[in-house]
Amino acid sequence: MNLLKYTCYLSVFAISTAFVGCKQSASSEETSTSTETVKLATAPSFNADTAYNYIAKQVKFGPRIPNSAAHVKCGDWMASELKKLGCEVIEQKFKPVTYDGKVLNARNIIGTYNPQATKRIILASHWDTRPFSDDDSTAKDKPFDSANDGPSGVAVIFEILRTIQNSAQKPSIGIDVVLFDVEDWGPPNSYTKEVTIPNGGWLMGSEYWSRNLHKPNYSAYFGILLDMVGAKGATFTKDNASMQYAPAVMNSVWSIASQLGYSQYFLNQDFGNITDDHVPVNVNAKIPMIDICDLRPTTGNTFGDYHHTQKDNLSIIDKGTLKAVGQTVLQVLYEESKVQ
Repeated sequence: MNLLKYTCYLSVFAISTAFVGCKQSASSEETSTSTETVKLATAPSFNADTAYNYIAKQVKFGPRIPNSAAHVKCGDWMASELKKLGCEVIEQKFKPVTYDGKVLNARNIIGTYNPQATKRIILASHWDTRPFSDDDSTAKDKPFDSANDGPSGVAVIFEILRTIQNSAQKPSIGIDVVLFDVEDWGPPNSYTKEVTIPNGGWLMGSEYWSRNLHKPNYSAYFGILLDMVGAKGATFTKDNASMQYAPAVMNSVWSIASQLGYSQYFLNQDFGNITDDHVPVNVNAKIPMIDICDLRPTTGNTFGDYHHTQKDNLSIIDKGTLKAVGQTVLQVLYEESKVQ
């Protein structure tokens, strides 16, 4: 994920309590809101320990860089795990060409839970690893574990599915898991040549999926993208694309997080434009999708000092952050089951 533009703007949005059917250059402003507390549905408890283990499992394969053995083995494991978690699985293989002409063997991995349900929610994450830690001060050309950037989103989704699978009361909606490949192979900061491929060379998996949906005429009620959702000190702010294409969804998710006691993570604060996988989904597939992404506009380092560096390893993962995100998204699914 990359920051294309970070612009300062002030908007006022009222938080709905029900759903309806790159460089840093400025600072954000807090959004004024009105909230209404409603009784939430009973949802099972999200287990942060198991989510952490799902991250550790991915990291153990090694950096999941496309065209590597670790990438193949981790992809095989994820497809197998989705089947164990009750999903029908489709592997969407494609061969994107990078900004510098490399041909990659890529695959988006899609898991369908409760395929008979007509109301469907997408839970998405990318699963690949950036091939170099170009934001690192000393190791710009080396691979890195990438524990948060990719694996944390996958882990939260897997633990949500596991929790639902083991719960006596399951949501009645359908859930489509879309794990995007080759999100993170954009050009390094030092690259000076013109990049003419879509999204500046980023988001290849979501660009492909959004133009080649895994089922004919596929659609969903809305989607939630999870990107970098496990780090210590994470804060999730409202990016411009999410608020442009799916403001009611984003405001409702943030309202649920607040009712669950997670306002210290889900900040009621606007953010500028970012390059992330929800953008092609909104623009090309016309499916409203929001992004829950660690954005830290007041720290001087928008994505945290771990982003695309050797620091992005298991030592930065915080179970409190995983719990806040996982419990919030799980609650969203159970809230949606109340409204059919």
